[in-house]
Amino acid sequence: MYIACLDLEGVLVPEIWIAFAEESGILELRRTTRDEPDYSKLMNWRIKVLKEHGLGLKEIQETISRIDPLPGAKDFLDELRRMTQVIILSDTFSEFAYPLMEKLGFPTLFCNSLEISDNGEITGFKLRAENGKLRTVEALQSIGFETIAAGDSYNDLAMIKASKRGFLFRSTEKIIADNPDLPSFTTYDDFLAAFKNALSE
Repeated sequence: MYIACLDLEGVLVPEIWIAFAEESGILELRRTTRDEPDYSKLMNWRIKVLKEHGLGLKEIQETISRIDPLPGAKDFLDELRRMTQVIILSDTFSEFAYPLMEKLGFPTLFCNSLEISDNGEITGFKLRAENGKLRTVEALQSIGFETIAAGDSYNDLAMIKASKRGFLFRSTEKIIADNPDLPSFTTYDDFLAAFKNALSE
């Protein structure tokens, strides 16, 4: 029995931190897991930058409220969910994700949580599990599922490579070049066809 495991940002919705960087004018916050493989290092740096600028959860949530899924993403996800069970595995946070899940039709999401002070400052974060995407894929496999995983960033590679089939979607030239064994797609039609073929194996 198959289950599809998808990354969220860059695959189904725009990168939240890039959108916030552009709205806030703090362009250094454009740095994402496409640039920094160490997620904890990246998040601790982001929290430091937010503190320096006096920004917190409220400001980021205001940006998120204006983000829509990538064009074609919901149709792709709806069709994939007709074909198989789907779990979105993301390093984002539940405090960020809810409005986006509503716009995607409330798919199942496994993600992390933030530590927020009384004044709305983001003071830290709690990972659901270390290497949560890989751990989830391994757990699903341990109870009889074959996983098909896809993402776009460094933090997706472990779950992709641990799965029976794995794909890159709209990834960077460097990640694609460094992983020539992974099929890479840029359109939802081709992406969906790859899943369909994998599910028929």
